[in-house]
Formats: sequence, C-alpha cells, structure tokens
Amino acid sequence: MKALIAYVSRTGNTETMASYIAEGLRMIGHEIDLKRVAEIKSPEDLRGYDAYVFGCPTYHRDMTQGMKQFLFLAKEAGLEGKIGGAFGSYTHSGDAAAIIFDTMENVFGMNMTNLGHFLITEKLIAEQEGVKACQDYGRAIGEHLRDAA
Repeated sequence: MKALIAYVSRTGNTETMASYIAEGLRMIGHEIDLKRVAEIKSPEDLRGYDAYVFGCPTYHRDMTQGMKQFLFLAKEAGLEGKIGGAFGSYTHSGDAAAIIFDTMENVFGMNMTNLGHFLITEKLIAEQEGVKACQDYGRAIGEHLRDAA
C-alpha cells in the first residue's frame, strides 16, 4: 500500500519528523512518497494513495499559511474514508497538529489513526527518544492501513 506524507517545514524539524514517520511506515512494508506541501499543486496530485499523513509546525499557536492553503486544496481531492494521520513540531504550543487532525477527521471524513495527532518538541526530534516516537507513529499508521485493507 502507498502513503503520502505531506509537510511544511521552515527549520527542518518537521521534515526530520516526516522522514522518521516514513521509516516507521516502511518498517510495516508500505511505499511512501514524502513531499513538501508546496510541491502539490492540484487535487489530482493527491490521488492514488491509500493513506495520508500531514505535518506542520506550530507558529503563534496556529498552522502556517502554506498548510492552510494546502488543506483547502486537499478538501477537493475526495479523501473521505482514507487512512490519515497528523503531526507537527513545536517549542511552546502544539496547536497545528491538532487542528490538522480535526480537519482531516471532521471536514474531510477520513479514517484517522486512533492515536490522535502526534507532536513533539523541537529539541526532542534529534534525540533517540524522538526518533523512536516518530517511527512508532509511522508504524501505528501502517498497522491501521494494513488492518483496514
């Protein structure tokens, strides 16, 4: 099965998280496409995946403008019933990942991973505990995808 991990990353931390989440999905045997949201230009660019994982850091208790625009585009892709997950990095609040998760679940009608959204402090991302947490989230999404098939 194939999953898309689409993310926004300004300092590289959320990109690093995306890579470790991808490793977790690969450990379960899934194929992964890792893309910045700016690379996705149309709803058609989102078609052909079995699972979608969207990530964005939190800035000023919110998502970035790029992620907001991406979510409007993703709404047009018909992701109802697809497996989903949401993640993000933060320094003092982690609101973006929760907003993305809620949008995917309640607006898009996606089948979200039962762990909820995943967020981690920026300083923990480079530590072994952070790496394992990201990989574990990826594995959980991969297991959810496998079980739903």
